[in-house]
Amino acid sequence: MQKGITTKSQMIFTQENEYSAVLDACVLVPAALNDFLLRLAEEPAMYRPVWSEQILAEMTTAMRTKLHRTAAEVAWRKGQMCDAFPEAMITVPSELLRAVDCLPDEDDRHVLAAAILARADTIVTQNTKHFPKECLDKFGVLCQKADDFLIHQYHLRPQLLLDKLDDQAAGISQDRAYVIASLKLSAKKFAEIVEAHTL
Repeated sequence: MQKGITTKSQMIFTQENEYSAVLDACVLVPAALNDFLLRLAEEPAMYRPVWSEQILAEMTTAMRTKLHRTAAEVAWRKGQMCDAFPEAMITVPSELLRAVDCLPDEDDRHVLAAAILARADTIVTQNTKHFPKECLDKFGVLCQKADDFLIHQYHLRPQLLLDKLDDQAAGISQDRAYVIASLKLSAKKFAEIVEAHTL
Protein backbone atom coordinates (compact mmCIF):
# COMPACT_ATOMS: atom_id res chain seq x y z
CA MET A 1 0.00 0.00 0.00
CA GLN A 2 1.38 3.36 -1.00
CA LYS A 3 -0.30 6.54 0.10
CA GLY A 4 -1.59 8.69 -2.73
CA ILE A 5 -2.14 12.40 -2.40
CA THR A 6 -5.00 14.17 -4.10
CA THR A 7 -6.47 17.59 -3.36
CA LYS A 8 -9.46 17.67 -5.70
CA SER A 9 -12.12 17.51 -2.99
CA GLN A 10 -12.51 17.11 0.71
CA MET A 11 -14.92 14.97 2.69
CA ILE A 12 -15.61 16.50 6.07
CA PHE A 13 -16.37 13.80 8.61
CA THR A 14 -18.69 14.57 11.49
CA GLN A 15 -20.50 12.25 13.86
CA GLU A 16 -23.63 12.88 11.80
CA ASN A 17 -22.29 11.99 8.33
CA GLU A 18 -19.23 9.81 8.81
CA TYR A 19 -19.58 6.52 6.95
CA SER A 20 -17.48 3.73 8.41
CA ALA A 21 -16.88 0.12 7.48
CA VAL A 22 -15.33 -2.82 9.31
CA LEU A 23 -13.01 -4.55 6.86
CA ASP A 24 -13.03 -8.28 7.52
CA ALA A 25 -9.78 -10.22 7.13
CA CYS A 26 -10.89 -11.85 3.87
CA VAL A 27 -11.02 -8.48 2.07
CA LEU A 28 -7.67 -7.40 3.51
CA VAL A 29 -5.71 -10.44 2.29
CA PRO A 30 -5.77 -9.89 -1.52
CA ALA A 31 -3.15 -7.20 -2.20
CA ALA A 32 -5.01 -5.32 -4.96
CA LEU A 33 -8.28 -5.24 -3.02
CA ASN A 34 -6.56 -4.23 0.24
CA ASP A 35 -4.71 -1.43 -1.53
CA PHE A 36 -7.82 -0.11 -3.26
CA LEU A 37 -10.08 -0.27 -0.19
CA LEU A 38 -7.51 1.69 1.80
CA ARG A 39 -6.93 4.23 -0.96
CA LEU A 40 -10.65 5.00 -0.79
CA ALA A 41 -10.12 5.84 2.89
CA GLU A 42 -7.23 8.25 2.23
CA GLU A 43 -7.94 11.96 1.89
CA PRO A 44 -10.16 12.89 0.23
CA ALA A 45 -11.78 9.99 2.06
CA MET A 46 -14.91 8.16 0.98
CA TYR A 47 -15.30 6.26 4.27
CA ARG A 48 -13.50 5.43 7.52
CA PRO A 49 -11.99 1.93 7.85
CA VAL A 50 -12.24 -0.11 11.04
CA TRP A 51 -10.50 -3.30 12.15
CA SER A 52 -9.37 -5.05 15.33
CA GLU A 53 -6.26 -6.94 16.38
CA GLN A 54 -8.17 -10.18 15.83
CA ILE A 55 -9.08 -9.18 12.26
CA LEU A 56 -5.45 -8.28 11.52
CA ALA A 57 -4.29 -11.54 13.13
CA GLU A 58 -6.59 -13.48 10.80
CA MET A 59 -5.27 -11.46 7.85
CA THR A 60 -1.65 -12.21 8.72
CA THR A 61 -2.36 -15.92 9.24
CA ALA A 62 -4.08 -16.16 5.85
CA MET A 63 -1.23 -14.31 4.17
CA ARG A 64 1.25 -16.80 5.61
CA THR A 65 -0.76 -20.00 5.06
CA LYS A 66 -2.71 -19.27 1.84
CA LEU A 67 -0.47 -16.81 0.02
CA HIS A 68 2.83 -18.15 1.44
CA ARG A 69 4.10 -14.66 2.27
CA THR A 70 7.17 -14.33 4.47
CA ALA A 71 6.95 -13.07 8.03
CA ALA A 72 8.69 -9.86 6.91
CA GLU A 73 6.17 -9.28 4.10
CA VAL A 74 3.25 -9.83 6.45
CA ALA A 75 4.71 -7.55 9.12
CA TRP A 76 5.34 -4.85 6.50
CA ARG A 77 1.73 -4.94 5.26
CA LYS A 78 0.31 -4.80 8.78
CA GLY A 79 2.69 -2.02 9.77
CA GLN A 80 1.79 0.07 6.70
CA MET A 81 -1.91 -0.30 7.46
CA CYS A 82 -1.58 0.61 11.13
CA ASP A 83 0.72 3.56 10.40
CA ALA A 84 -1.59 4.94 7.72
CA PHE A 85 -4.81 4.46 9.73
CA PRO A 86 -4.02 4.43 13.47
CA GLU A 87 -7.61 5.40 14.25
CA ALA A 88 -8.93 2.25 12.52
CA MET A 89 -7.94 -0.06 15.40
CA ILE A 90 -10.74 -1.08 17.75
CA THR A 91 -10.21 -3.13 20.92
CA VAL A 92 -13.13 -5.51 21.39
CA PRO A 93 -13.93 -6.41 25.03
CA SER A 94 -14.76 -10.05 25.65
CA GLU A 95 -18.07 -9.05 27.27
CA LEU A 96 -19.27 -7.69 23.93
CA LEU A 97 -18.50 -11.00 22.21
CA ARG A 98 -21.02 -12.71 24.47
CA ALA A 99 -23.66 -10.12 23.55
CA VAL A 100 -23.59 -10.98 19.84
CA ASP A 101 -24.53 -14.65 20.21
CA CYS A 102 -27.08 -14.33 17.39
CA LEU A 103 -24.22 -15.08 14.97
CA PRO A 104 -24.02 -18.82 14.35
CA ASP A 105 -20.22 -19.02 14.28
CA GLU A 106 -18.38 -17.88 17.40
CA ASP A 107 -15.32 -17.11 15.27
CA ASP A 108 -17.20 -14.32 13.46
CA ARG A 109 -18.54 -12.57 16.56
CA HIS A 110 -15.48 -10.37 16.99
CA VAL A 111 -16.19 -8.78 13.58
CA LEU A 112 -19.74 -7.76 14.50
CA ALA A 113 -18.55 -6.69 17.96
CA ALA A 114 -15.98 -4.37 16.32
CA ALA A 115 -18.74 -2.89 14.15
CA ILE A 116 -20.97 -2.24 17.16
CA LEU A 117 -18.17 -0.71 19.20
CA ALA A 118 -17.06 1.54 16.33
CA ARG A 119 -20.65 2.42 15.43
CA ALA A 120 -19.79 1.25 11.92
CA ASP A 121 -22.38 1.37 9.17
CA THR A 122 -21.34 -1.84 7.44
CA ILE A 123 -19.14 -4.92 7.52
CA VAL A 124 -17.28 -5.54 4.26
CA THR A 125 -16.66 -9.27 3.88
CA GLN A 126 -16.73 -11.97 1.24
CA ASN A 127 -18.45 -14.25 3.79
CA THR A 128 -21.86 -12.56 3.97
CA LYS A 129 -23.58 -15.87 4.81
CA HIS A 130 -21.73 -15.82 8.14
CA PHE A 131 -23.60 -12.63 9.11
CA PRO A 132 -27.38 -13.23 9.00
CA LYS A 133 -29.41 -10.09 8.32
CA GLU A 134 -31.80 -10.74 11.21
CA CYS A 135 -28.87 -10.68 13.64
CA LEU A 136 -27.21 -7.58 12.15
CA ASP A 137 -30.53 -5.70 12.02
CA LYS A 138 -30.65 -5.81 15.84
CA PHE A 139 -27.53 -3.65 15.90
CA GLY A 140 -28.19 -1.46 12.85
CA VAL A 141 -25.26 -2.88 10.89
CA LEU A 142 -25.22 -3.80 7.19
CA CYS A 143 -23.13 -6.54 5.61
CA GLN A 144 -21.76 -6.20 2.08
CA LYS A 145 -19.45 -8.10 -0.20
CA ALA A 146 -16.51 -6.09 -1.47
CA ASP A 147 -18.25 -5.95 -4.87
CA ASP A 148 -21.35 -4.27 -3.48
CA PHE A 149 -19.41 -1.89 -1.27
CA LEU A 150 -17.22 -0.74 -4.17
CA ILE A 151 -20.16 -0.39 -6.56
CA HIS A 152 -21.92 1.78 -3.97
CA GLN A 153 -18.81 3.96 -3.58
CA TYR A 154 -18.51 4.25 -7.36
CA HIS A 155 -22.08 5.46 -7.76
CA LEU A 156 -21.60 8.02 -4.97
CA ARG A 157 -18.42 9.62 -6.34
CA PRO A 158 -17.38 8.07 -9.66
CA GLN A 159 -14.63 10.50 -10.62
CA LEU A 160 -12.96 10.39 -7.20
CA LEU A 161 -13.00 6.59 -7.28
CA LEU A 162 -11.47 6.56 -10.77
CA ASP A 163 -8.77 8.99 -9.61
CA LYS A 164 -7.92 6.58 -6.81
CA LEU A 165 -7.77 3.68 -9.27
CA ASP A 166 -5.30 5.73 -11.31
CA ASP A 167 -3.26 6.52 -8.17
CA GLN A 168 -3.02 2.80 -7.43
CA ALA A 169 -1.91 2.09 -10.99
CA ALA A 170 0.72 4.84 -10.87
CA GLY A 171 2.02 3.47 -7.56
CA ILE A 172 2.97 0.20 -9.29
CA SER A 173 3.91 1.74 -12.66
CA GLN A 174 0.88 0.26 -14.40
CA ASP A 175 -2.30 1.57 -16.00
CA ARG A 176 -5.91 1.56 -14.85
CA ALA A 177 -6.73 -1.55 -16.90
CA TYR A 178 -4.10 -3.54 -14.98
CA VAL A 179 -5.58 -2.58 -11.61
CA ILE A 180 -9.12 -3.36 -12.78
CA ALA A 181 -7.95 -6.78 -13.98
CA SER A 182 -6.33 -7.38 -10.58
CA LEU A 183 -9.56 -6.46 -8.80
CA LYS A 184 -11.64 -8.87 -10.90
CA LEU A 185 -10.46 -11.76 -8.71
CA SER A 186 -12.10 -10.22 -5.62
CA ALA A 187 -14.73 -7.80 -6.96
CA LYS A 188 -15.78 -9.02 -10.40
CA LYS A 189 -19.03 -7.05 -10.81
CA PHE A 190 -17.40 -3.81 -9.71
CA ALA A 191 -14.44 -4.35 -12.05
CA GLU A 192 -16.77 -5.01 -14.97
CA ILE A 193 -18.86 -1.90 -14.30
CA VAL A 194 -15.81 0.34 -14.06
CA GLU A 195 -14.28 -1.32 -17.11
CA ALA A 196 -17.42 -0.77 -19.18
CA HIS A 197 -17.72 2.88 -18.13
CA THR A 198 -14.11 3.92 -18.51
CA LEU A 199 -12.07 1.77 -20.91
